[in-house]
Amino acid sequence: MDKIQRNERLAVIIKTLCDHPNKVFTLGYFSEMFGSAKSTISEDLDLLQKTFDKNKLGNICTISGASGGVKYVPYISEKDMQITLKELSRELSNPERVLPGGYLYMLDIIYNPQWVNKIAMMFASRFSQLELDCVITVETKGIPLAFATAQYLDVPLVIVRHYNEATDGASVNINYVSASAKKIQTMVLPMKSLKRNSKLLFIDDFMKGGGTSKGIIEMANQFDSEVVGIGVLIETNQPNKKLVGNYYSLVTLNADLQENTTIDIKPNI
Repeated sequence: MDKIQRNERLAVIIKTLCDHPNKVFTLGYFSEMFGSAKSTISEDLDLLQKTFDKNKLGNICTISGASGGVKYVPYISEKDMQITLKELSRELSNPERVLPGGYLYMLDIIYNPQWVNKIAMMFASRFSQLELDCVITVETKGIPLAFATAQYLDVPLVIVRHYNEATDGASVNINYVSASAKKIQTMVLPMKSLKRNSKLLFIDDFMKGGGTSKGIIEMANQFDSEVVGIGVLIETNQPNKKLVGNYYSLVTLNADLQENTTIDIKPNI
């Protein structure tokens, strides 16, 4: 690349960092890209760091040491989070979302890229300080949220399914009780999908009793791995005592949809 002016250089750096959140780039990477001294790149990054911090656009973090560099860490302010969760709660509280059997329709939310990115940003902001090897979820509705969160955190996504496929090879199967599905279900994870001793973040769309989260923890144990964080879009207020603790939910459903068609969803902030 020919040598370019500072404003162009800053634009390229911003684009590169924001397109790859939580990915570490060395100063040498940008120095070679622009044909500029590392001290010049360092000055650019210092300017971006102050600008992003002032305007609450996320954090430009520098990492010292031989393997260090710079990365963009997504961040959403508490004010913006309040606005987003209030809007989300209103959207989900539409009585027309109640389905026969006491289910809540929300596919239009979790398959909408704008909503998915907002939700994933909140999860990424919450869990960005964890040392993670991957994000894990259970098919199918949690996949968009988990994928976007994994992208923001710059880690792979692992998907647990309910059945084996011939192309999976050897797999681990466990049974768990799903409160939302009201039955015993099976979790299947190919042996090659997850490395031993991994640190996992579980992302899901809905939590009632916590059975799915508990199943994921048990599955992780089969791989000598640990679930270090749990993020859920919606939790129900009943049962009050879940099968897992230390989880993080964005909104709470305060109604039994089997007995009441009035939806009361409140943001957890």
